Amino acid sequence: MIAVGLDRIVQAQDRIAGRVRRTPLTLSSSLSARCGVPVHLKLESHQPTGSFKLRGATNAVLSLSDEARRRGLVTASTGNHGRALAHAAKAEGVRSVVCMSALVPANKVDAVRALGAEVRIVGRSQDDAQEEVERLVREEGLTAIPPFDHADVIAGQGTIGLEIAEARPDTELVLVPLSGGGLAAGIAAAIKGKLPRARVIGISMERGAAMYESLRAGRPVVVEELETLADSLGGGIGLENRYTFAMCRDLLDDVVLLSEEEIAEGIRHAFVAEGEIVEGAGAVGIAALLAKKVDVRGPTVVVVSGRNIDEALHRRIVNTDNKAALSAGVRDR
Repeated sequence: MIAVGLDRIVQAQDRIAGRVRRTPLTLSSSLSARCGVPVHLKLESHQPTGSFKLRGATNAVLSLSDEARRRGLVTASTGNHGRALAHAAKAEGVRSVVCMSALVPANKVDAVRALGAEVRIVGRSQDDAQEEVERLVREEGLTAIPPFDHADVIAGQGTIGLEIAEARPDTELVLVPLSGGGLAAGIAAAIKGKLPRARVIGISMERGAAMYESLRAGRPVVVEELETLADSLGGGIGLENRYTFAMCRDLLDDVVLLSEEEIAEGIRHAFVAEGEIVEGAGAVGIAALLAKKVDVRGPTVVVVSGRNIDEALHRRIVNTDNKAALSAGVRDR
């Protein structure tokens, strides 16, 4: 039995209606020509906070009791979930605290602060940031809204899958960025519920892919968090993972890993060919197609998860033609 099923995702869709944007699903002429099948981009990068995370955070906040909201909200984040929670908390007029590691890019930290959240920089990993979350829950009574391993967060992200199925019922393949698994689990549950013959493939990076390593091991494992262009995909899945590990294990058809050069090429292609500014995590589906790392058999949807990339880094990547130099930004930023 799937922990977060189709009914719960449909409820989330009703709950967040009017608060979260129904994002465009646009045909990519360049990728369609390369792949020989229609390829559409699901542009979650067009959300007000710049990423899909607004869906899960909004659904989770709206599902809380008044008492839970009154105590204030706290989370650990690599940036986009923190920004989404800050936005959702501000809309409800409640306090939010976002714990982040020193590896989170400065532009994402600043964006969270700009929405009124209190930011705590702790350690150099998501695990370090999570320890601070647990302390704040224990000592100050704040309500935790995890970035991925939470039923209401997963259901919120799953609304993307509903929109894909409604707009393109002929979809045969969906490519989803894979990190802690909230996005992949939610979308896979929705797609498999609506389009049972469609395949869903998770895309991650070679540098510190915690869900991939956990699936290989058959249980959640600790993976060293490394600097990567796909910084939003960093962090562990939690050794006490309740939902996303099992859902990704049972629902994903495959997981593909990408090099830093391949991710950089995805960022560059998104800008040059699609006219979209996309962060590393948001570009992995495009990158997987460019690198021919997935078996494309029919109409395909690529989930472009976010746009929140450092401007200087983005300029360096899109202005570089040499593929070997494309990943230099990860070392120089």
